[in-house]
Amino acid sequence: MVFPEFDPVLFSIGPLPIRWYALAYVAGIVLGWWYASRLVKTPRVWAPGRPPINGVQLDDLALWITIGVILGGRLGYALFYKPVMFAQLFTGQGWGERLELFQMWTGGMSFHGGFLGVALAIVWFARREKTSLLSLGDLIAPVVPLGLFFGRIANFINGELWGRVTDVPWAIRFCNIRILEAYGQCPAGDLPRHPSQLYEAGLEGLLLFVILSLAIWKGRLLTKPGYVTGLFLLGYGLSRAALENFRQPDLGMENFPLGLTMGMILSIPMIVAGAWLVWRAWSRPPVQG
Repeated sequence: MVFPEFDPVLFSIGPLPIRWYALAYVAGIVLGWWYASRLVKTPRVWAPGRPPINGVQLDDLALWITIGVILGGRLGYALFYKPVMFAQLFTGQGWGERLELFQMWTGGMSFHGGFLGVALAIVWFARREKTSLLSLGDLIAPVVPLGLFFGRIANFINGELWGRVTDVPWAIRFCNIRILEAYGQCPAGDLPRHPSQLYEAGLEGLLLFVILSLAIWKGRLLTKPGYVTGLFLLGYGLSRAALENFRQPDLGMENFPLGLTMGMILSIPMIVAGAWLVWRAWSRPPVQG
């Protein structure tokens, strides 16, 4: 299959382009806020405990989480995958290269960096509001797959983060007229590749969202602080590690020991922490109100 002629710009308002990539973040944040708000307003899923915050506090937290996603995602991408961006602030040739770190509309966001940014925001907010950190994490964790789904769809539309070369019937050649005009060549080459962005949207996004929703609404696991957070960390870490086998490693990061990739390495602490949180919550009785 040939990569469709997607335009990364949905429409423009005067000189301001509205990109699919930006809309993916907006959709993830808005839907995430709506779903978290629904959980806060449904006391029975927390009973005999209670939600860690109220609706007004959630609105405040949403702002800090948004900042954590954006700053953490971009700084994490630069730190983990392209540290030269930091050096370019002082040594770059021209303002375009010097300010590449801040050009988020061109793509280049790290989930693991965004996760750390959100984690810091949650820790700070829990301390400020004197509420349970684990329960607050349980409120936010199930909404994250929504953002992951839209983010991976945007990666596909942008024609970035493509998969490894393959001969499966649904393989895609990530090369079209738009990409040729933008780069003068196709960075992914002309060989058929796995549409790994869609794999990630399905596994890290939709499937993980369904699993966490069942854990909340059917399993009533919000009554055990840390359980849902642990399930998310474990589920995402395992999914990401598995899908790295289909995703093309980042340039210059193809030769880690034991066939590991940067995505796998960064997911290992999530898997360990998630397994520990699940064990801890499972071995304890439900929290009392």
